[in-house]
Amino acid sequence: MNSLVTLLPFIVLIGAMILMTRSAKKKQQQAVDMRNQMQPGSGVRTIGGMYATVKEVNEDTVLLDAGPGVELLFAKNSIGAVLSDDEYNRIVHGIEHDLKSDADSVPDDASSLTETDESADADADAAASADKSVDLGKKDADEEPSDATPGDTAKTDDEPKKTDGEK
Repeated sequence: MNSLVTLLPFIVLIGAMILMTRSAKKKQQQAVDMRNQMQPGSGVRTIGGMYATVKEVNEDTVLLDAGPGVELLFAKNSIGAVLSDDEYNRIVHGIEHDLKSDADSVPDDASSLTETDESADADADAAASADKSVDLGKKDADEEPSDATPGDTAKTDDEPKKTDGEK
């Protein structure tokens, strides 16, 4: 029993190493499969971050067209990703291919769909009343409110003022 307890950490460590190497081999195989799917005309991103179009694929190398008159020879394993046509055009040329653009466009605000002439007039009246300026500043304690009426009971200097902690 004592020897099993001693060997348990080593067994767990060996198991973790096997799992890590399996996942690394799996990722490496996926990268090889991706690179083998490259064909002339595919858009790619190199591991250095350069975007280009595949011009020619050889056994260990790839000839890339990086622009007008610029052809570069790269090792096949330096290709980081093979991009779809839509993704390549979006990144390199800024062309957005959106399936929604073929359909009718719907506004984000539904009120424009239900707005009538009356509600438009109400909106104009609300905007006109919002243009009036409102004074939100703090008034001095000595000033009396301008809209006070004679019947209002306002505090005067004769009344004692409350302070913190006193009643």
